[in-house]
Amino acid sequence: MEDVRTKRGADIASDHHLLVAKIKLKLKKYWTTGQTISQKFNTAFPRDTDKLKKFKIARSNMFQAFHDLLNGEGTTVESNWKGIKQAITPTCHEVPGHKKHHYKEWITVDTLDKIQERRNKKAATNTSRTRAEKAKAQAEYIEVNKQVKRSIRTDKRN
Repeated sequence: MEDVRTKRGADIASDHHLLVAKIKLKLKKYWTTGQTISQKFNTAFPRDTDKLKKFKIARSNMFQAFHDLLNGEGTTVESNWKGIKQAITPTCHEVPGHKKHHYKEWITVDTLDKIQERRNKKAATNTSRTRAEKAKAQAEYIEVNKQVKRSIRTDKRN
């Protein structure tokens, strides 16, 4: 362990504070097998007629070139598959492109505002001078914390 520090700003609905530690760790090297990950292509493009026509033309040109290769003798199943794969994948790289992953925004701005209010209440609890102030600030914090949890739960459902 190289270093340990507390982060008082981390709001976790508790009277505890977050500890952050730096640890020196030696890891074993992960060896890859050399296999490539399969790539997902954008299959939603057929709705766009221009891209669909472009894809059909490019695909027919590639298959025409592949068909000429197939007419030669001495072809095996493996070579046929490689030819088909080489005809399809470059066309799919160019025209439809790769599928992009879009994450759904699940938390609303209203919930983020409530979280900020909760942070402010936590700071008020930490900076209160008397026990009466601290008890009052703690009660406000508990109420706001319930609202935040309720709001997050509804955001996750929607």
